[in-house]
Amino acid sequence: MEKHFTIAEAKSKLPAIIHGVEDGPSVTLTRHGKPVAVLLSIREYEQLAKNNTGFWSAFSKFRSILEKEDIKITDADFADLRDTSIGREREIYK
Repeated sequence: MEKHFTIAEAKSKLPAIIHGVEDGPSVTLTRHGKPVAVLLSIREYEQLAKNNTGFWSAFSKFRSILEKEDIKITDADFADLRDTSIGREREIYK
């Protein structure tokens, strides 16, 4: 279960909080009852950071999967995606 501390509490208990986070769940820091930051172990951080692929890498992987499955995407696949309800219709200026 994730623990919550106010920033004021965290200031006075920081060493103990860090020891707890090293082996346990992350800690949420709050200000005026609202979450503003998270303290987590380096192990959790590294796990999150290594899974962070950029857009281009993810897009390239997606395209590779489509090619392997022989799936073709054409303009017709996007034809009905635009919202053309009143006030949303695209005007073409001449």
